[in-house]
Amino acid sequence: MNYRTVLALALLSLTTATQAASLCSEKEQSIKREIGYAEKHNNQSRINGLKTALSEVQKNCTDENLRANHQKAIAEKRQDVAQRKNDLAEARKKGDQDKIAKREKKLAEEEHELKALMARDY
Repeated sequence: MNYRTVLALALLSLTTATQAASLCSEKEQSIKREIGYAEKHNNQSRINGLKTALSEVQKNCTDENLRANHQKAIAEKRQDVAQRKNDLAEARKKGDQDKIAKREKKLAEEEHELKALMARDY
């Protein structure tokens, strides 16, 4: 029984370590994929920028930084959603239907972006 528990904990920690290590490698693979697309379309300026980004990821990427940046992006997007809600409330007070429709659309876009950010697993 004790052997099984130790084995289970070892496998769990190995899986967790693999997932954590995969965050930076996943980002690296994503950049490499984008480089491939840029090469396919002969977009040299994009290739240069992506290669710079790739070298920075390879040198400086840590899981903690990725998670912190992700949480920061979520916080900023929440502020954007709050601002859009305020804008919509003001438009409703004034009663301008065109502005209300535009603000509702912008709010929906911001909320969609926030949900997409929150759905990413970091």
